[in-house]
Amino acid sequence: MNRLLPFLKNKFIITFGVFFFYLILIDDNDIFYVVNQKKKLNELELQNEAMKAKLRQTKMDLKKISQLDNLEAYAREKKFFKRKDEDIFVITSD
Repeated sequence: MNRLLPFLKNKFIITFGVFFFYLILIDDNDIFYVVNQKKKLNELELQNEAMKAKLRQTKMDLKKISQLDNLEAYAREKKFFKRKDEDIFVITSD
């Protein structure tokens, strides 16, 4: 305890301690805010990668449907288009 007493009397160490406490816990950009923002950034990066994959798939579909035969197949399979003389039954499994 006697060795610790001179450090507690030092005004620079006390000032540094108070300043450090203020930066870590009380400031607007405290440690909790920074961690929360990092988590949000990681989630947005994952979402960005998913959207890029979806965009690549859409571009590939667009290249495929540039031909008329593939366009009709795409319209029938994905968008459930039909000709005038036929009926479409969509079966879903719940």
